Amino acid sequence: MSKKVLKERIVTIPQVKKTLESIGEEHLDQFQRRSLDYASKFSKVDSDKAEELVNKLMGEFGLDETEAVEMVNCMPESIEEIRAFLAGGRKIVETSKLKGILVLLDEYRKKSEG
Repeated sequence: MSKKVLKERIVTIPQVKKTLESIGEEHLDQFQRRSLDYASKFSKVDSDKAEELVNKLMGEFGLDETEAVEMVNCMPESIEEIRAFLAGGRKIVETSKLKGILVLLDEYRKKSEG
């Protein structure tokens, strides 16, 4: 008898929305419908852009996956807000890096609103 292995994976809110929509609302249970409602209200970029943005935050700015996903989920709008996501302020991050992250987030924010 073969065993199925489940893998835990960190995903953005927009990716959750896309996954639940792909199942079809008529096939979702109550919890999944609530999750879809939440994801629809709080997705700040579309799912393809979210994944791309996570990869850029990790590649260009050295964020770990959890930090990058949290940033995409919340899309902070100031350097102070970004600092709050980076290890709760336990590590010192150069202001130039924080500004770069903000510029990148703003680019994606504009694309998704346009």
